[in-house]
Amino acid sequence: MKISTKGRYGLTIMMELAIKYGEGPTSLKSIAEKNGLSEHYLEQLIAPLRNAGLVKSIRGAYGGYILSREVGSITAGDIIRVLEGPISPVDFTEEDDPAKRDLWIRIRDSIADVLDSTTLSDLINFKEESRADNYMFYI
Repeated sequence: MKISTKGRYGLTIMMELAIKYGEGPTSLKSIAEKNGLSEHYLEQLIAPLRNAGLVKSIRGAYGGYILSREVGSITAGDIIRVLEGPISPVDFTEEDDPAKRDLWIRIRDSIADVLDSTTLSDLINFKEESRADNYMFYI
């Protein structure tokens, strides 16, 4: 399964809104400028996120978008499914060998498990641990 720019940019939008959660609305223009993305493309992505109830729009001079739920209750799976559709590495057919079909199902379920167990809170609080610190070299 390959996540397209729709899914990747959608996660970017949602992470930016999560960072600003509780501070009021955030404009798509500010998200686009901060991340070097097309504001027009982000406008196309925000509509399905709003229709799915993940974000709310706030009108007015200082308007923009806010998350409709707590940061810890929205998962990467929620976002990816809205923008990419069902999570499936292949289209299942009745012709598939049962062993291959079982493999595809296990892959699908593993991907879904990772996406559904990763919240926006996890993403915005992610700290990359440096691997260089794990090695000691002697000369």
